[in-house]
Amino acid sequence: MPFYKRGFMIRVVLFLSFFTSSIFADFYDLKPIKITKDISCVIGDFHPPMKSNKGFVSNMCYINMGDSLVVLDAGPTYNFAKEFYTLMKKEYPKLEVSHVILSNYHDDRIQGASYFKELGAKIVGHKTINDDIKENPSKFERMKQILSKEVYEKTKVIYADSLVDGGYEIKGSNKTLEIIKPSKISEEKSDIAIYSKDDSFLFVGNIVFNGRLLSYKKTSNIDGWIEAIENLAKIDAKYFLGGHGKKFDKNSYKATLEYLKILRADVKKAYEDEIDILEVKKFVKTQKFDYLNHFEQLNNANISTYYNQLEWE
Repeated sequence: MPFYKRGFMIRVVLFLSFFTSSIFADFYDLKPIKITKDISCVIGDFHPPMKSNKGFVSNMCYINMGDSLVVLDAGPTYNFAKEFYTLMKKEYPKLEVSHVILSNYHDDRIQGASYFKELGAKIVGHKTINDDIKENPSKFERMKQILSKEVYEKTKVIYADSLVDGGYEIKGSNKTLEIIKPSKISEEKSDIAIYSKDDSFLFVGNIVFNGRLLSYKKTSNIDGWIEAIENLAKIDAKYFLGGHGKKFDKNSYKATLEYLKILRADVKKAYEDEIDILEVKKFVKTQKFDYLNHFEQLNNANISTYYNQLEWE
């Protein structure tokens, strides 16, 4: 073959190699951490969903049940779930996903569920989760606006097909997972926790935040949120992983609990003392948590939201 033709063929091969590698390149850089020998988790970014993190802002886990894998939260996109599944299969090539448990209805947690549904997994959520999905359609618009078409491709919102309450169990050949409803409503009414007694491991979703400040919403209930954390703390699990943050030791819930108690006590006192809403943040002693990401904007919003709730009680 003449030299110029060989050069042309080499350029074609290199182009095709680059093109195909681009098509099949991973969008997410998923690096699992081992909690126990049977539980691995990926830790989301501390910032809100944006192009740079591709919506991966929450923690998710997979658990080896002996005869199958159970996934805790499905992630923000179809492509995320696909890559998460590939990660699991590298470690457990002979096991398939039997269940995906959704810890609440938020877009960063459920929008990958359709991928697992295609694989035949059962999608499990609290008995209120489908109502939460139906009642909050705007919650599922932000990823469409933030993410590229390539990252968001095939992503859609589906309903849970198994609606459960506290006390529901998923049994494997080596262990049993229990779904816990620690209070009627905490951040959201569909919030649940997942407990593996065999591993002394609790996954509690948005009930606990680390690394960034929690977001107290109009739909949140501060008494229920505090009750939920206190009830989960009584389990005394060795590993306690929230939905955001790297901490998973048995005391990882304490900062969230302390913040909520200070927020409740100080805002309530300011309200009873008829402090104007524009001045109330001066009377709320939460500044000790200013080391957390997004403290300023979220703390002020949390104070205002809870104050407004008190006005409407």
